[in-house]
Amino acid sequence: HWFPDLDDLYNKVKYNPNIVGILIINPDNPTGMVYPLETLQRIVEIAKEFKLFLLADEIYLNITYNGAKAVALAEIIGDVPGISMKGISKELPWPGSRCGWMEYYNRDKDADFARFCRAIDDAKMIEVCATKLPQMAIPRIMSDPRYQPYRQLVNENIGKRSKKIAQMLSGIPQITFNETYGAFYNTIIFRKGVLQEGQTMAIKNQRIKALIEGFTSENMPLDKRFVYYLLGAKGVCVVPISSFCSDLQGFRVTLLEENEEILEKTFTAIKEGILEYIKSPTPALPEGKGF
Repeated sequence: HWFPDLDDLYNKVKYNPNIVGILIINPDNPTGMVYPLETLQRIVEIAKEFKLFLLADEIYLNITYNGAKAVALAEIIGDVPGISMKGISKELPWPGSRCGWMEYYNRDKDADFARFCRAIDDAKMIEVCATKLPQMAIPRIMSDPRYQPYRQLVNENIGKRSKKIAQMLSGIPQITFNETYGAFYNTIIFRKGVLQEGQTMAIKNQRIKALIEGFTSENMPLDKRFVYYLLGAKGVCVVPISSFCSDLQGFRVTLLEENEEILEKTFTAIKEGILEYIKSPTPALPEGKGF
């Protein structure tokens, strides 16, 4: 379920004294996971034991579905120093409007953390970014009695789309993925050894074909190569998982398309692209270059 390996996290912190904080992204981008309460509590315990601060990206905090509910850092942090980053860019469908904020917790508990927070404040003060309109609007929008039912309906629809996409892609044995519970992404992973150099998809437009072949002639992660071919051949844009500093090979998709016909068309194209790509012949290895 993409949950963090807490034993690995503990050892990384224990044996790397230069680490000063732990970053939490909950709900998670790109996997769509929502961390259980027990996982978050253990992370807080680790931070407390090693005198670290916590930094939580909670931009998707109110976007949960399929029976999940995200626990805010503020609910469990206790006396550990921490920062929560929040905003409206993912939650409100307001193109062109941006407003984000940080919540400091236990700023007075640690002098170094207090200086860090002050440095952030000072840096923000010199940036010119007027957000008066959303600042004035946010309290009225979120306190309106219609807002929570609206948010719940939107979340439920994202959850339905997540199940629809899972149903469409579940018959491909060369990939694996989990059900999602928050944010609006899913991560599709190719099983080990599926992606190979030289795999292709047919691209009808010769100009686009030349561009894609030029882009992919360089030494690049195999999932990024697949993503380029999917874009060139099917016109569908996804994000390679290697771009998230992962050793896994795969891609991230979004669950935002509300038009059912377009959604089905898009993921049918992705499914067809996967099957065509992995079944395409790969160039024979030069003699003596086998594994």
